Amino acid sequence: MLKPDYSLVAADLAPQFDTFWKLSGDKIQLIDRAYDHAGGSPVFTVAGKYASRGWTEWTQGFEHGSGILQFEASGDEWFLEFARSNTLSKMAPHLSHFGVHDHGFNNVSTYGNLLRLHELGLYTGNQWEAELYRLALKLSGAVQARRWTSTVNGGFIHSFNGPHSLFVDTIRSCRSLALAHLMGHRCMDEGDKEISLLGRLIEHALATAQHSIYYGDGRDRYDTQPGRTSHEAIFNTVTGQFRCASSQQGYSAFSTWTRGLAWAMLGFSEQLEFLRELDDTELEAFGGKKEIEAIFLQTARATCDFYINNTPTDGIPYWDTGAPDLHKLGSDYLECSSDPFNSHEPVDSSAAIIGAQGLLRLGRYLGLESSDGKRYFQAGLTVTRHLLSEPFLSTSDTHQGLILHSIYHQPNSWDHIPTGSKISHGEASMWGDYHARELALYVGKIANGSDYRFFDCVPQPRTPHPDDR
Repeated sequence: MLKPDYSLVAADLAPQFDTFWKLSGDKIQLIDRAYDHAGGSPVFTVAGKYASRGWTEWTQGFEHGSGILQFEASGDEWFLEFARSNTLSKMAPHLSHFGVHDHGFNNVSTYGNLLRLHELGLYTGNQWEAELYRLALKLSGAVQARRWTSTVNGGFIHSFNGPHSLFVDTIRSCRSLALAHLMGHRCMDEGDKEISLLGRLIEHALATAQHSIYYGDGRDRYDTQPGRTSHEAIFNTVTGQFRCASSQQGYSAFSTWTRGLAWAMLGFSEQLEFLRELDDTELEAFGGKKEIEAIFLQTARATCDFYINNTPTDGIPYWDTGAPDLHKLGSDYLECSSDPFNSHEPVDSSAAIIGAQGLLRLGRYLGLESSDGKRYFQAGLTVTRHLLSEPFLSTSDTHQGLILHSIYHQPNSWDHIPTGSKISHGEASMWGDYHARELALYVGKIANGSDYRFFDCVPQPRTPHPDDR
């Protein structure tokens, strides 16, 4: 299981950040020079070169959003102009994309980050530019809210698989709804009926918490450990009833695909931060702030605990906790560091990248003066330290990826297997690289006594963080 290093502080990672951001900038510019966008957006690397994969265009926002994070960390305006120009010329179709659940991935990573920098005064743009970003985020939230399936207990934003399908990934994409709500946007439907963006966010999150996460209360015969996560929940669209768990990218409906677990860890932890900013009266119609926070917190803690208990000591998980050949690694494979070069099952560094930020945010939400808050936070720092070191940090000047040993779709055999190997390793992903930059930026800001939250692009009366008091 993950062994948090309690002696580690955020400032200790400063030398690693210096190396990381230099490599990060080089990778962004390498992709900009060498990648041919005619075949689609870069998704993952194959033998060190980024390639596309025609499923959905869910990574383009990560590609251009990476430039924004690089500018924020380095101050190099080349990356800002790269991000601004590409956001303006390429991202508009994502605002009106009714066919996916990925609005928070594509649009908050680009329009949201640019507006956040503007609001924080980190670059000077004119007011019309800021208004463009605000309008984009309002429309993105409304389009995502329209992708709705009603259930007996509320509803959810359905995945690209269809109206029957709830993906656990979408909880982090709900940032689009949060931002549109904070901006006071009104989402109108037939007959001028107003759709509550906040209501849809809350209902979707509650559906995810109820149907995608297990709590060890005997929901089925495999519900033996709190925090186990299923990738997909299937509903009868006629009756609105939940039917069964499923998985697209995991090994099975009754094992835990670790990137899906990580999306839940980070998504619910971020939403707890968002709820903290809301007035109690805003949530009365949806069950009340206290009750909603309790459910979100239970889910965040359960998933983070499961991650800690089912991950090797360095905090880098294998791609699925029930992967069929894990037993070949030996009965003690969770009591040692992960091995990305083994012959049986791949690790997924992208799950670690996303999960680390979830651990850090939950720890800070609970407060570092509490034992649980400290444990989650130190676990997140420990994972971050390992990710920013070899063999995970890509130091090659020809490999276009930044963080190695990422997995996309193991069941579909989409991930490149090097010659002579039995498993995929040594490759990167656009979502992994983007979230590594987000993680490094977040930890760097913590070290400097500041913060990084997705809703900082919307000025609000700031609730002091417990660590600020």
